Amino acid sequence: MIARPHAAPAQRWRGVVLSLPIALITLVPLLSVLGLALTPQADIWQHLWQYVLPRVAWNTLVLALLVGVAVLAVGVPLAWLTAMCDFPGRRFFAWALVLPLAMPAYVLAFVQMGLFEYAGPVQSLLRQLLGSSRWFPDIRGSLWGLVLVLVMAFYPYVYLMARSAFLTQGNRCMEAAQALGYRPLAGFFKVALPLARPWIGAGLALALMEVLADFGAIAVFNYDTFTTALYKSWFDLHNIGAAAQLASLLTLAVLLLLAAEQRSRSAQRFHIAQPQQRRLRLSRPQGWLATAACALVFSTAFAVPMVQIIAWVLSVWREDLDAAYWGYAWNTLYLALITASVTTALALLLAWIRRRHPDPRTGWVVRLAVLGYAMPGVVLAVGVFVPIAWLDAQLMALMRPLGVETLGLIKGSLAAMLLALAGRFLAVAYQATDSAMQRITRSQEEACASLGLTPWQTLRRLHLPLLRTGLLSAFLMVLVDVMKEMPITLMTRQFGWDTLAVRVFQLTSESMWQQAALPALAIVLVGLLPVVLLVLHTEKTPTAQQ
Repeated sequence: MIARPHAAPAQRWRGVVLSLPIALITLVPLLSVLGLALTPQADIWQHLWQYVLPRVAWNTLVLALLVGVAVLAVGVPLAWLTAMCDFPGRRFFAWALVLPLAMPAYVLAFVQMGLFEYAGPVQSLLRQLLGSSRWFPDIRGSLWGLVLVLVMAFYPYVYLMARSAFLTQGNRCMEAAQALGYRPLAGFFKVALPLARPWIGAGLALALMEVLADFGAIAVFNYDTFTTALYKSWFDLHNIGAAAQLASLLTLAVLLLLAAEQRSRSAQRFHIAQPQQRRLRLSRPQGWLATAACALVFSTAFAVPMVQIIAWVLSVWREDLDAAYWGYAWNTLYLALITASVTTALALLLAWIRRRHPDPRTGWVVRLAVLGYAMPGVVLAVGVFVPIAWLDAQLMALMRPLGVETLGLIKGSLAAMLLALAGRFLAVAYQATDSAMQRITRSQEEACASLGLTPWQTLRRLHLPLLRTGLLSAFLMVLVDVMKEMPITLMTRQFGWDTLAVRVFQLTSESMWQQAALPALAIVLVGLLPVVLLVLHTEKTPTAQQ
């Protein structure tokens, strides 16, 4: 039977009771980290305040500000050009500018490092052409190099959101601006940009959350932020308490950004019915300038790095494509398949529970369950490790009287890694599954109820057949995200149990750019799958529906 609004008191809490165990996968790590923030250890806090926090807080703030300004300067103009203007190559760049989403920031980081370091092809060519005395800024440990990499990796978030807003507006906003006497450039700043501000703000918040969560690219550039300081506290100093305190501060920062992002989304309320799509035709010089700008960003963010990766792979694949590499690939695929299967099943249950219990209490529990995607991977790794370490200690205390001595039962196991990854990517699977669930009408469910089918029979005979496409999308998206994910796998894996992403980290830590290209190419090719699906979906729905 379908849940009715006026249910018995016990029925009103059924959705909360059913969804809460799934939400605990995310809530337990999050609460364990926040609990450490509320009960800080004085000696650890004093050490962090004196030697760590001022530096990493300042570095993180400066990095976030620079990247935030730069992604706006790159993403918004490109969105405007491809959505509202007509110039040579517009149709190609409209989707090509999304492709950098397929390249993880840590891959782009080591490719740019290999290209621009002293022995790289760029500086070598400049020395040949201009002489060996020519000065070139050192990219190693440089803030400008890291900002460039993160901007090229994360500008698509702003680009996609801003382009969606501009397509929704159509030409009518610009026509209204012209009727008020504004020229096209003034109309953009006075009318189109203010109306698109909620979308742009949401895209900026997503980009900044990625900056706060990034670990691989920042580690390549040896630039200390919260994520790298957290990793060093855990693995170099073996101080889990300091790592947990840093994780709690990073969590608070991300929660503030998440609240800002949700507020931006709540402001996306206007809609223009049947927006006109007559694009502004640029003059010949303006058109080629727009083409050059799009080509420069696309080349820097995707085309040139991809060509360099392929060139490196062609030079090393005969030596590196050995049994060890296939072992990394198998570990990656094995972990991704298990995580995708478990996460998709949990997302299906969560979407089904939310469908049957649409009350506000269940809605809040579901929102908390999918909060993990906003959390940095290093935070979830610490949040999972702390309660698991406590549970391990309790189990070992129970087994010690029986004469069983062990260093740990759950720590460093596949289960710990799976819990952290499921909490991180449950939101991805839930969004795809819930979107497909919304296309099933209430009348279909009522028809099943009238035939005497129980809720579980309805799920098996109605929902599952109609949700196959959505579940497949959820499975593939989680599969790809797990294959690209680095910090959780790096921090929670068993010793010696490496994946392709971990292998990239190990090789780039030793500046072995060419050897890191082979696992990086596999990651990028897999990452292209959801990006292609996103592009195809965008092409089918050229106007954003809000």
